[in-house]
Amino acid sequence: MKKWLSLAVASVMVLGMITGCSPSSNNSSNNQEEAKVLNVCNLVNGNLGDKSFFDSAQAGLEQLEADGKITFKTIEMGATDADQPKWLETLNEVSDSGEYDLIICGTYQMPDYLKEVADAHPDQKYLIYDDTTYVGQSPNVANMSFKQNDVGYMVGVFAAAMTTSGYTNTNEDPVIGFLGGVDSPVINDFLYGYLVGAQSVNPDIKVDTRYVTNYYDTAYGKELALSMINDNNVDIIWGCGGTAGNGGAEAAQETGKAWFIGVDSDQEQTFAEELAAITLTSGLKNVGDGLIWFIDELNAGNEYWGQEICLGINEGGVGIVTDKNFANVPQEVQDAVLAAQEAVSNGEITVPSALSDGGNAEAIALRDSMQP
Repeated sequence: MKKWLSLAVASVMVLGMITGCSPSSNNSSNNQEEAKVLNVCNLVNGNLGDKSFFDSAQAGLEQLEADGKITFKTIEMGATDADQPKWLETLNEVSDSGEYDLIICGTYQMPDYLKEVADAHPDQKYLIYDDTTYVGQSPNVANMSFKQNDVGYMVGVFAAAMTTSGYTNTNEDPVIGFLGGVDSPVINDFLYGYLVGAQSVNPDIKVDTRYVTNYYDTAYGKELALSMINDNNVDIIWGCGGTAGNGGAEAAQETGKAWFIGVDSDQEQTFAEELAAITLTSGLKNVGDGLIWFIDELNAGNEYWGQEICLGINEGGVGIVTDKNFANVPQEVQDAVLAAQEAVSNGEITVPSALSDGGNAEAIALRDSMQP
């Protein structure tokens, strides 16, 4: 595993040369100017405290500010249906102000609003992460995506290997769980990798997949996870739904009959002690590191407006936590995950994506065929 250990994963994630998911060249400036302190507005179509990608983005921006590279303001716009009218209104307000060198937003719910506003403000620069809906259609917008399907594959290998490992609070039934936020291509990209990774360990494994239908309702997420555990003997649950997905951790802790896997951030570090104890690992999507890289690129004179930037394992954009609780699971489980990570990293395994043409339909078909 020495080769694998050379990769930047878990707590040390190093971003190297980043390329688009499809071939494209960046627009590098030949005359690099002295780096300026950029004024940034971070729009959160939800709330901080999700212990997931919004918090990851915030942490990256805080680091950039501490390093003297930006000043920034975060505006929390809320996540409920009642909050949604604020999203377009706020996006217009900050764009009209002319105060910001860069406006950042994220998630699949924002691209329609962003395209409308970006096209009306051609001199304003924008970055949207976790969505690629309108790549190339607005020359003042950069799109940052992550290979969450690769994360899903590694987590799927882990979950499938764990469920029949004989580890404490697992059972002999080969059934694992996936608790998603919204049935959407980005969430199904996590799921697609998870399903394929699990099947690589056990072709007959079942995956109980459920969606909260939002990213904030922890109580309903917990209700769904309790049903997984009590009705289908699920003993490993991967929560991919922000605060809603964390309901899976609460269900696992309450029943004492299951384990949880976190997403986006290292949730063992962000959870309270009781929930951290039942979180065996987390699939990482390093939004904050991606924002740091993007600002550094701007300061170096490299621009990606109108393009997609795609961050994978080798770029440090995604990974899996391999210390803390992970280090205490059976060695054969650890070995299987590290081998999977190396295989994806070196191109031996190509993980299908729900974001490819027809990929979401393929993911849904596989999901339905693997339901218990």
